[in-house]
Amino acid sequence: MARARNEERRAEIVRAALEVIAERGYRGASLSAVAERVGLTQQGLLHYFPTKETLLVAVLEERDRWDTGGGPGREQWRLDLLESLVEYNAMRPGIVQTFSALLGESVTEDHPARAFFTERYAHARATMAAVLRAEFGDELPGGLTPERAAPLLTAVMDGLQYQWLLDPESVDMPTAFRDFVALLREREGRVGARPAGGGRGVS
Repeated sequence: MARARNEERRAEIVRAALEVIAERGYRGASLSAVAERVGLTQQGLLHYFPTKETLLVAVLEERDRWDTGGGPGREQWRLDLLESLVEYNAMRPGIVQTFSALLGESVTEDHPARAFFTERYAHARATMAAVLRAEFGDELPGGLTPERAAPLLTAVMDGLQYQWLLDPESVDMPTAFRDFVALLREREGRVGARPAGGGRGVS
């Protein structure tokens, strides 16, 4: 019973942190602001999440579950669903800012978010390879295999987020990502057919 209550309380804190980040952005998401929202002191909050970084990692994990929960799992993503995800991210700058800020910090040794991002990127590359294989088969129109192109697709998604956060007036993130997807398909459009074994989407 105590463990269940503890997990329920942690989930409540993560939801509150999501709300605070959405309202105030990454810098405004202080532990005290989150604690106040759930009726705890900051010291009480530290019992569940000992640092701001551990809480923010839990928020990002919850974001990933929301992005895939109740719908297709990561292995069932398609390029058009990735386009929709980029559009959705453009409507929640606070969460994207949190992701990007923690990602930048996580490259330092012993950072609490390093393991999260290392594992996340390994999974993301595998997911993108599956997306590309479902779309193009074993070879993309430009000749790359899905595995070789997967890090590039992942880099475009996250790199666009940094550019958009820095200059949202100049960088239309959803449109830029759709342009990149069009580039992936460009040679395919010229020849007019997908490689054998390709097929759009996953049923």
